[in-house]
Amino acid sequence: MSSPDSFIDEVTEEVRRDRLFAAFRKYGWIGVLVVLGIVGGAGWNEWSKARALARAQAFGDGITDSRDLGGPEERRSALTALPADGGQVAVRQLLLASDPVQDRAGTVAALDALAADTSQPQIYRDLAVLRRVVLAGAESPLAERRAALEALSAPGRAFRTLALEQLAYLLVEEANTPQAIAALSALLQDQEAPEGLRRRVAQMITALGGDVRQADPAPGTQDG
Repeated sequence: MSSPDSFIDEVTEEVRRDRLFAAFRKYGWIGVLVVLGIVGGAGWNEWSKARALARAQAFGDGITDSRDLGGPEERRSALTALPADGGQVAVRQLLLASDPVQDRAGTVAALDALAADTSQPQIYRDLAVLRRVVLAGAESPLAERRAALEALSAPGRAFRTLALEQLAYLLVEEANTPQAIAALSALLQDQEAPEGLRRRVAQMITALGGDVRQADPAPGTQDG
C-alpha cells in the first residue's frame, strides 16, 4: 500500500496534468496562430522577393527589347507600354528622354513629366530638371532657367555643382564675363566638384580671359 505522501504526489501530478490540458484546450489556438503567422510571414516574404525579382527582370528585358527596335516611334511605343512601378517609372521616363535629336518633343515631354512627378525620388526629378534646362537652352527664358538651376544648386542637392556650372554659363550668355569668371573660379575651388567638371571650368575660365592660376585651390586641397 502506498504511503500518504506518495498518494498526495500522484494526486497533485494528476491535477497539474488536468490543468495543463485544460489550458491547452482553452489557449492552444493562440500558439497555433503564432506558428501559422511565422510560417505565413516567411512565405509571404519569399514570394514578395521572387515577385520583385521577376518584375525587375521583365523590366530589364523590356528595355533591351525596345532598344533593338528600328525607329524612335517604335522604341517610344514599346517603352510607354512597358509596365513599371516605383523607381522604374523614373528610369522609363529618362529612357524616353534619351533621343533629343530625333524626338525632341517627346524628350521634353518625358522630362517635364518626371520633374513634376512627386512620387519619384528627388534625385531623378532633379536630373530631369537639369537635363531639361540644358536641352532647352536659349529657347527657354533665361530667368526660368536660372530659377530652376538655383533650386538645384542648394546645399545637399545631388547635382549642386553641375547646376552651379550651368548658372555660370548663364552669366556668359548674358555677356557678364567678370561675374562668370568669378562664379567659375569659386566652382573650381569647390571640394564637391568632380575632376571632369573642374577641367571644363578651367578651360572656360581660360577661354573667357581669366587666370586659372588665381582660381586654383591651394596645394593639397584638390581631390585625388
